Amino acid sequence: MVNRMKAGKLHGLRQKIPGAKKIPRGTRYANVGLPAEAPSYSKPWVDWLAGRIQDPVTRLRFLQAVAPAPERVRPQTGVVRLLIPGMLALALTGLCLLQAGGHVRTAPKPAARAAIPRPVRSPAAGTVWLVEKTGASEVYSNGLRIDDRFRVSNGARSYLAFPRDPSPGSGGVRRTEVAGVVFHATQSPQAPFEADQNGVLKKIGESLLEYIRRKRAYHFLIDRFGRVYRVVAETDAANHAGYSVWSDERWLYLNLNQSFLGVAIEAWSRPADEAPEMSPAQLRSAGMLIEMLRNRYHIPGENCVTHAQVSVNPANMQIGYHTDWASGFPFGQLGLADNYLRPPAAVWAFGFEANPDYLKWAGHRLAMAVEAAEAELGDQAEQAGRSPRAYRRSLQQEYRERLAAAKRARFREDADSEP
Repeated sequence: MVNRMKAGKLHGLRQKIPGAKKIPRGTRYANVGLPAEAPSYSKPWVDWLAGRIQDPVTRLRFLQAVAPAPERVRPQTGVVRLLIPGMLALALTGLCLLQAGGHVRTAPKPAARAAIPRPVRSPAAGTVWLVEKTGASEVYSNGLRIDDRFRVSNGARSYLAFPRDPSPGSGGVRRTEVAGVVFHATQSPQAPFEADQNGVLKKIGESLLEYIRRKRAYHFLIDRFGRVYRVVAETDAANHAGYSVWSDERWLYLNLNQSFLGVAIEAWSRPADEAPEMSPAQLRSAGMLIEMLRNRYHIPGENCVTHAQVSVNPANMQIGYHTDWASGFPFGQLGLADNYLRPPAAVWAFGFEANPDYLKWAGHRLAMAVEAAEAELGDQAEQAGRSPRAYRRSLQQEYRERLAAAKRARFREDADSEP
């Protein structure tokens, strides 16, 4: 009687499996011949679960997974009875997986960090010498001509530079020599660079030059026609970089007004790798100017950077307060290595962060440099045995202390220079 009931249930199952032969009534369930790809069936709970699987292929996979290997069903022992609940739970789990697509879905592995190109050194600057100097201009051997008619003074250069790898208790070192160059875009109104706009171009350029002279904003200005004007003498500081941070192989620099020269190009820099608004004449003049400055002041190529790379905001501890030349600056055309690839020192040395708006303006190379700086900060935190967040806070505190020291030194310098 029991066998006939089991055969009847198996008969019902067999009708739901594609390709199954008809089971004659009265056939013992243990001897029923099944298709080669289907297993034998022997448990009521198998029938119950299989009947709730709608998809035929999924149902067949389930039956294959739970079918017993022997052709005959052995009497259940006490151990087997104890195992049935566990087998049922396992089967239910398998059913859920099969209904989800027949395989286990694992969490995706985190993507590997993209390889970040290492910055290279700029080639050595060529030899450049002064050919002629008058009260109104200077001419150099590489073809550079500097208009001196608008030159003004703004206080002698003097600043604190901090060792990049300081010994315990070491402070800043007072220096007066030029350490580098910051390139700026004036972000001023731009008329079309066309012949019929000549009068407008000249008028805009003259107004800009007068404004820069009044503000003592830059050491040099290159106008739309490629003319180079000296505004603030190189011996003095200019008001071009404000709160800013940079580093070379030996020194950390804060507030680059004092330590770096400011070179402004009459242009409007564009965001995220768009072509820069720079005329061919400006490119030629900028190349000659940077060659002369590097030769005269022994400026390393790594210290020729854009305003967007060095500008910071101490109020919120973020980089990129100014974003001019965040992308598109033609380092290579000026005889320089691509300094966009240099990790910003404000991040790895002082714990500053980059907000999304800044990264929208940054080109892909500067964005990779920020990523490299964050990775370096993380490595330093790990070596120090601290969390990145706690380590970042300690770096930010160190920045505040060094900034205060630099301001005190400058205040004493100004007081000593008063008559």
